[in-house]
Amino acid sequence: MNPTEPARRLPAPAGVAGALVGGHTERLSRMQRRLHAEPYRPGIWGWILPALITLFAAILRVRDLATPHLLMFDETYYAKDAYALLLTGYELAWPEDADDAWLAGDPQPEDDGSYVVHPPLGKWLIALGLRVFGQDSAFGWRISAAVAGTLAVLLVMLIAQRMFRSVFLGAFAGMLTAIDGHHLVMSRVALLDIFMMLFLLGAFGALLADRYSGRRRLAAWAVSRASDDRRAGPWLVLRPWRLLAGVLLGAAVAVKLSALAFIPVFGVMVILWDLQARRLAGVARWARSGLLRDALPAVATVLPLAAATYLASWTGWLSSQGGWGRQWHLGHPAEGLARLIPDPIRSLANYHASAADFHQGLDSAHDYASSPWTWPFMGRPVSMHYDSVSAGEVYEQTGELCAAETCSSAVLDLANPLIWWAGLIALVLVTLLWLGRRDWRYGAILSGVAAGHLVWLLFPDRTTFFFYTISYHPFLILALTAVAALVLRLGTADRRPDGSLRGAATILAARQRNTVILLCFVMLCVATSAFFLPLWTAELIPYEQWRMRIWIDSWL
Repeated sequence: MNPTEPARRLPAPAGVAGALVGGHTERLSRMQRRLHAEPYRPGIWGWILPALITLFAAILRVRDLATPHLLMFDETYYAKDAYALLLTGYELAWPEDADDAWLAGDPQPEDDGSYVVHPPLGKWLIALGLRVFGQDSAFGWRISAAVAGTLAVLLVMLIAQRMFRSVFLGAFAGMLTAIDGHHLVMSRVALLDIFMMLFLLGAFGALLADRYSGRRRLAAWAVSRASDDRRAGPWLVLRPWRLLAGVLLGAAVAVKLSALAFIPVFGVMVILWDLQARRLAGVARWARSGLLRDALPAVATVLPLAAATYLASWTGWLSSQGGWGRQWHLGHPAEGLARLIPDPIRSLANYHASAADFHQGLDSAHDYASSPWTWPFMGRPVSMHYDSVSAGEVYEQTGELCAAETCSSAVLDLANPLIWWAGLIALVLVTLLWLGRRDWRYGAILSGVAAGHLVWLLFPDRTTFFFYTISYHPFLILALTAVAALVLRLGTADRRPDGSLRGAATILAARQRNTVILLCFVMLCVATSAFFLPLWTAELIPYEQWRMRIWIDSWL
């Protein structure tokens, strides 16, 4: 070799190259485990079980969906608003006898725009069912809610499966959601809350996916950098899951404004996730780096996307001339900097100011109103429908003959008591475990409950209802799943508390025992749901059987 020529790098022997690649892979795997972002492959059963449970949930939600052929509870507003949106793109006023004409298949809205206090997206989704299946059957105005509830069951399963890395626990969460009466009733009525819950759950799932994908990218960066080259950490610029979460959060707010509470709560949750990830990855300036390179880009992208999604839901109203308050700007000319804002947007802002005043001042008495303090105990569920017929009379909704002295038909927004009250205990346990262990999964579950429940405690004088809890229902199910995950691990550690080793047979027996315990709990929940099912689906039953299911007088 000529000493004046530059040295050429010789290829490493095959064994050395393989060892280098293997070493890198091992370091990457260790870093992913450190960041709680190791890949998870559920296998074929991770798709078969969710598909079967989703099908079961769909059957429960669609069966006899058109019964009763009535406008139950707030369906009298939202179904008719949905129909008006199809006609004009905005809500219309209706005459006093509109319900009778509606049920007769002859809806006759007035020409004037109607003042409503909820954004239009949920009503547009109800309108899809009317568009496809028509207005002459209750199936048309309820099918969209049934689809939303069914999709929520699937999402809960997939989220639980990924969070707890268990196909069994995913099926556990999905089955409890599928059979719970609160979720079932809200999936079978044309109210808005089931759509808001679906979008919020989807946003949580998207943030969960972003957590894993972002941490895997951070792990790859960490193992490729020397320890003295980790001062600031990388810019994780493109985060599509986080952008999807912004769209879904905007959609949730476009259904009901109460979804706004989830945006700051989820935002704080994600920022804490990012800060922890950078610290665990060995970033020296993890706090500064996380705020500058994660939190700031998130605020700059997610919030505008959410706002744009929300604004898009008002397209029908903005493009019209007859919507309520649409021409407000004509009597209120813009002054100063307000001239830079388009007139339709100023009118929309005034509309929202009026709606905010309405929501804050809503304190009218209602037979089924309840304080948020009573919701965890299910003190006052909402009766969506109740009817009774005497012996020998035919119930017009089903054509059935009453063979008892008196028969009853009801749709009561009552959760499965075993699931709901066990969920309350689970939330207490998860709170204590989070305080003791700081497991991110416990914090995520509590975030959803806090955003959906605690916000209502800020308005003690406002009229509120138990069905508002559907917004955080998935997180109550996830709390039960978190406790179930602990039950599965009882007695399965390699060592006993005294330090002695457990044999493989002992561990296997403990796992089988724990699985049977959880399966027995699910079977008890199924039996309880079968008992209460007539109260959720308007089935005609003898009055004595209906009364037997009213365990607490406040359920009347």
